[in-house]
Amino acid sequence: MTVLKNIVKDRIFQITLVVTIVSLFFARPKIADINFHTLYSVTAMLCLIQIYSYLHVLDILAYKLTKLADNTRKLTLMFTLLSVLSGMFLGNDITVLTLIPLYLNIAKKYSLPEIVPATLIGMGANIGASFTPWGNPHNIFIVSNYHVAVDTFFSWSTPYLIISVLLLLCVFFFLPKTAIPVAETQAIHVNWRMTMLTTAVFIFFFFGVFSIVPIYLPMIAALLLALLINPRILLKLDYALLLTFTLFFVFISDIQQIPSIVGLIHMTVYSEGSTYLTSIISSQFISNVPSTILVGKFTNFAKALLLGSNIGGFGSVVGSMANMLVLKTFNQHASHSKRKFFLHWTLMQFAGLIILTIVGWIIISFNI
Repeated sequence: MTVLKNIVKDRIFQITLVVTIVSLFFARPKIADINFHTLYSVTAMLCLIQIYSYLHVLDILAYKLTKLADNTRKLTLMFTLLSVLSGMFLGNDITVLTLIPLYLNIAKKYSLPEIVPATLIGMGANIGASFTPWGNPHNIFIVSNYHVAVDTFFSWSTPYLIISVLLLLCVFFFLPKTAIPVAETQAIHVNWRMTMLTTAVFIFFFFGVFSIVPIYLPMIAALLLALLINPRILLKLDYALLLTFTLFFVFISDIQQIPSIVGLIHMTVYSEGSTYLTSIISSQFISNVPSTILVGKFTNFAKALLLGSNIGGFGSVVGSMANMLVLKTFNQHASHSKRKFFLHWTLMQFAGLIILTIVGWIIISFNI
């Protein structure tokens, strides 16, 4: 019942459902237009991420790093860098849901800053998730839709990662270095045997994403592993996201059969630069996952779409699902004003969006 409620109350799913139903009055979807490789990949990714979350791997890493921090700048830096690293492997959603509450609990205990650190953790998660195919669901779609090779994908994502992390690190020069007591760490039990087994399945999943092995095999392996560890893990999967992907494939299949709409969309993605800007702007209104699927069906500029969709995750609240989760977790765990946090968060988000948009444009223009 909880799974059904989570699906029904998901705003992006609601919007996608409505526009898909409307599109059915104009055309009928074709089964060939549904990218099952993407759906299987996203299913496996969501399952593996929830397994890692259940095994508390990220929790123990965060507490280990916390023991090394003796001032507010270092603590924020460690949590932000961990969010970048975690975003690469566990995605930005799980990273935000895990690290922000952990940090805020420590911050309340020792009266530490909350607003800027929580914002930086969220931004770090978005940056890290852009680096790997599985970090963001729309990255998986791009790899699958354009048949991107391993070396090609990382040649696109690495320059963006390096530049964005360097820019992120510049922020820390302006943060105060207030001394703090060494935080007490909690005893967290980690089943390392299952963690290693999950990692093995994750590596198998990597080969599936790039079509080295059939993707349904790692998907089945991930689902069976979840059943072995704890069947309730499957209840935590983001089924709303899976249904949103499916509905968008149906919606796009329909509108591809309407010449006037196809012509209009082609006018916005006629070049690498226009594809890049279109994906960023549209992400601000419909989120970067559905934006990527929509734009990706009408353009061949995969690199521009990859950069645009990941950078488009900054800015507005709906730019990325992780943005909404940052606000939600802060409101649940912080002691500061929600309004004050939203204002500061919005300012930093749009500053990041503007700066990274310029960075992405330079990467595309000079083919870095």
